Amino acid sequence: MEIDLVFKIAAIGIIVAVLNQLLIRSGREDQAMMTTLAGLVVVLTIVCRQISELFVTIKTLFDL
Repeated sequence: MEIDLVFKIAAIGIIVAVLNQLLIRSGREDQAMMTTLAGLVVVLTIVCRQISELFVTIKTLFDL
């Protein structure tokens, strides 16, 4: 696993948290929720790609 992946996920989390707080304080709770959900979808997409790559590596390793 690359350390860049951890930094990318952490950066997305920090950006989403800041945007969430700014939007909530300005009274836009709906947009804050959508921003949080968008951040979650992006992170889940990244994680799913890595899991898929892991399965391909295991398949290649065991020659299945």
